[in-house]
Amino acid sequence: MNDVLYTVPAAGILALVFALWRAGWVKQQDAGDAKMREIAELIREGALAFLGREYKVLAGFVLVVAVLLGVANASGPGRTPLIAVAFVLGAFTSALSGWFGMSVATAANVRTTAAARTGLASALAVAFAGGSVMGMCVVGLGLLGLGGLYIVLTRFVFPGAGGLELTLSAVTGFSMGASSIALFARVGGGIYTKAADVGADLVGKVESGLPEDDPRNPAVIADNVGDNVGDVAGMGADLFESYVGAIVGAMVLGLGTAAVAGGDAGPVVLPLLVAAGGIVCSILGTFVVRTREGGNPQLALDAGSFGAAGVMAMATFGVARFAWPAAGVQLGSRMVSWVDVGLATVIGLATGVAVGVITSYYCSIGKRPVASIVEQSRTGYATNVIAGLGVGMQSTALPVLCIAGGVLGSAYFAGLYGVAIAALGMLSTTGIQLAVDAYGPIADNAGGIAEMSHQPAEVRERTDKLDAVGNTTAAIGKGFAIGSAAMTALALFGAFAQQAKISSIDVTRPTVMAGVFVGGMLPFLFSSMAMRAVGEAAMDMIEEVRRQFREIPGLLEGTARPDTARCVDISTRAALQRMVLPGAMAVTTPVAVGFALGSEALGGLLAGCTVSGVLLALFMSNAGGAWDNAKKSFEGEGYRMPDGTLHPKGSEAHKAAVVGDTVGDPFKDTAGPSLNILVKLMSVVALVIAPLLAR
Repeated sequence: MNDVLYTVPAAGILALVFALWRAGWVKQQDAGDAKMREIAELIREGALAFLGREYKVLAGFVLVVAVLLGVANASGPGRTPLIAVAFVLGAFTSALSGWFGMSVATAANVRTTAAARTGLASALAVAFAGGSVMGMCVVGLGLLGLGGLYIVLTRFVFPGAGGLELTLSAVTGFSMGASSIALFARVGGGIYTKAADVGADLVGKVESGLPEDDPRNPAVIADNVGDNVGDVAGMGADLFESYVGAIVGAMVLGLGTAAVAGGDAGPVVLPLLVAAGGIVCSILGTFVVRTREGGNPQLALDAGSFGAAGVMAMATFGVARFAWPAAGVQLGSRMVSWVDVGLATVIGLATGVAVGVITSYYCSIGKRPVASIVEQSRTGYATNVIAGLGVGMQSTALPVLCIAGGVLGSAYFAGLYGVAIAALGMLSTTGIQLAVDAYGPIADNAGGIAEMSHQPAEVRERTDKLDAVGNTTAAIGKGFAIGSAAMTALALFGAFAQQAKISSIDVTRPTVMAGVFVGGMLPFLFSSMAMRAVGEAAMDMIEEVRRQFREIPGLLEGTARPDTARCVDISTRAALQRMVLPGAMAVTTPVAVGFALGSEALGGLLAGCTVSGVLLALFMSNAGGAWDNAKKSFEGEGYRMPDGTLHPKGSEAHKAAVVGDTVGDPFKDTAGPSLNILVKLMSVVALVIAPLLAR
């Protein structure tokens, strides 16, 4: 078993080597003409400048929290000041994966545009290759950091009796570091991208009648920058912390098994080996993503992601057979075998696929939910918004039932450890899932570059086809992230209870019920902060775009150039100023409740936050995705209603759909996806302080 552990960081290195190879291939592709390269460079500079400024702000936060963690864990049973080192390492690797992934994504966008001049298949290949770099950087750096940290601590720092407990105490810091960066990256990137998007849409398209991504619109470059900082770096950080959190939660729960107490570390090591197997399956899945000219890119992407999940479902039994104690492990009243653990993992994989398929149905062009929003756009803005809200609310039912079924099924086979390993199973193929998700903003940027550089109409048609699929894959990715967040949060909750030595939580106690209510309120307060931040920043952007149209002679006529740098700066300042308060609230609330009211009240807080956070996140993400594709249904020749009337692009129905999409933008790209990080970050913080609260 000891020698096999080295395959874990080796798998991380394999993912990074694969990412390097794909990045090199992308950069070898044609970058188009001089105008295309000029626009792409503006997007690239804006994205990397924002990320650099964001990381400088976060560096101070990371150092302060690391010092506090080190001091609080300087002595005492089950505590080690090395948790501070692990925290910094987790934050650093999360930030590094975002930087690498976004650097390649901003190089892939213009090359996707250039490839679209020759055909859809070649454009898909470039966009997906760019996305795969993000996916492989996330899993590679995550597993290399986590696996390397575990090996160093168990072999050289804590090799003796009690060393495993101290190792996992430190490892929880790695997860907290990843979660902290993820929340700020998601909130900051979401505020940035939606402030620019709303300003560009409302003034450029609705008020001035300009087409999508028109170069005369001053906010267009900021909008394209936002696609990268929000949907590439932000989503990457989101799934990085989900991936790490699921592994750490399962490892900590494995620590409490009798087998580990007897000297067999199999239940602790198994999550690392499952994640390593998932990297190999994800790499294999990337080779399946290809389509013929005129084919459906959605089918190609689904073949890769679902194919990787299918291979992983089979491979997980082999991993479980190898790592799980041969005699089984007593978990509660059940003797759990390697087959039970394998089945629990497969249940997690199946749950993830089911949530993704359901999300795809509610957010896809041509499906009934999106069509209902389009049809109700005929009667104006209000009915479009009402229809979108109804679709979003309805869309929570089936995913929650799937998650509940996944929890019950995995718990039946392997107790709470089974739930944790099911959450990891859902995330085991994160490498390709994130590749599919990051493909979307690359395709979106490619369309913007095609429009701004005045490429032939067929080029924009091809990029629009990729972008429409990208909207669906992004919605599936968000649903997948939320579903995994629910199961990961439950695993982390169980790990917290184990470390805090809580056997049960009595909801009839006033302090516990108070914690439940406060926890249930937090996602709404958090969403309010994020939505208001977008609204306030968008107001500044709208005023700036109007000012430029009013004061720059010849701008609307196309004879003058807009001041795009000013719009980029507005979004940057707004995001950096307004991301701090929501992030600070998520980190400090569990600490305040835990030390003021006790560990059981903190458990109530986590329960309330998890339930309301998951439901609100599903509602917001799916409503926003449906609104977005309802707007895109009017592209091209327009939308033909059931009564036979054609509503073309620019019609009143299309304008109503644009307004609905504008409402949905902060839903799906700011508040909604940030909530699953809120849920997990609070659980991770609770897990980190659990030894300090143990009775």
